[in-house]
Amino acid sequence: MSTAKQNWPITRRTAIRQTLATASGAIALPGLALGQEKATSGGAVRLERQATGSEIWQVTSEEYHQSNIYCETPYCSKDSRYFVYQRKNPKLTGNRYEFMVVELGTWRQHRLDVSTGLSGCAITPQGVFYYLKRSGDKLDLMRADLAEGKPRKVHELDDGPWRSLGTISSDGRYYVRSKTLDEKYSLFGIVLFDLEKGTETIIDRDPFSLNAHPQIEPGRGKQLMVQHNRGGKYTPEGKRIRLVGPEGATLYLVSIPDGKRTELQVGKPFTTACTGHEAWIGNTQEMLLSVSARDDFAPEKGNLLGVRAGQPARVVARGYKFNHVGASRCGKFFCCDDWQKTFKLVIGSTESGKTAVVCESKTKPARGQNTHPHGYLTPDLRWVVFNSNRNGFAHIHVASVPDGMIDKLA
Repeated sequence: MSTAKQNWPITRRTAIRQTLATASGAIALPGLALGQEKATSGGAVRLERQATGSEIWQVTSEEYHQSNIYCETPYCSKDSRYFVYQRKNPKLTGNRYEFMVVELGTWRQHRLDVSTGLSGCAITPQGVFYYLKRSGDKLDLMRADLAEGKPRKVHELDDGPWRSLGTISSDGRYYVRSKTLDEKYSLFGIVLFDLEKGTETIIDRDPFSLNAHPQIEPGRGKQLMVQHNRGGKYTPEGKRIRLVGPEGATLYLVSIPDGKRTELQVGKPFTTACTGHEAWIGNTQEMLLSVSARDDFAPEKGNLLGVRAGQPARVVARGYKFNHVGASRCGKFFCCDDWQKTFKLVIGSTESGKTAVVCESKTKPARGQNTHPHGYLTPDLRWVVFNSNRNGFAHIHVASVPDGMIDKLA
């Protein structure tokens, strides 16, 4: 483990954070009033201050299988006070996973609820978190405003061959998941849940939406982005042969609620293949994605793209081998991991294309998704939440965004 230097210059913001961390025993979190687990510090440790000026905190200490969930959108409360992560608790049965809420700066955390896992998770721009919880042979769709911490059931659905993360419209009306539609694993569907009417409708079917990763546009909520893994294939027994074929992955849109499809000008033949990492850029109606970093989209030419319906893709930023992508809630900034060497976490402007390195994640990516950085910016643009196994085990980390860094990206 890296050791912190003792002669750091301490800024006013750093001093405030340290004071908060020291005084955290006096801070009451909303979960305590609800009879949930007692809030604890969770063993958070400040690891170092890197050359960029970013302070790196390791938030978790217990060796559970844990993840910051994902990166395309911040899994944070609207006011940026809290973020949520997931961990598998070996002491649990049934709902074997826990969602833990962490208070940024003090690092105190408490359990929000138990769940079936990451599959089906979603969050609105207002910080309302949705997840699934098993109840007998059914699944309960739960929701909780992270600022309040009051879980409640909003819908019940049948258990089944569900796939990938979920997505929720900003107004909380529509929830979407993908699903295997046949017993031979040859057809997959996009299921629209109208939580107002209590209905479920398959609005899209395709043999290659096996890893659809659906995402509802966060503004008007009328378009759904779908990942299209062309050439992907399973055996009739459900064993995956390949995630994507030589055609490469692309993206398309499905309109809500009628299911009309709109193709997008990304992936072959328009660009190199999509990596499968994409996000909506706020309410701009534009999508952010990374493509294979080679040929006309080599790092120096730019493999981080923006695309709109009916328009060619544009290069958003250059200079790194961008992989996983996330957009800030305001849509003005992005956060990506640079898929090489020390796996830097890079932020930038979606408008100017200017970039800056917040920190090196120092992770060593393996097959497990929780070893991939998956960094995202908190809504107030002060922190980056990410995964790293820099010390031999995958933990949740948080890096401070150095003072003035955001301002220089305009």
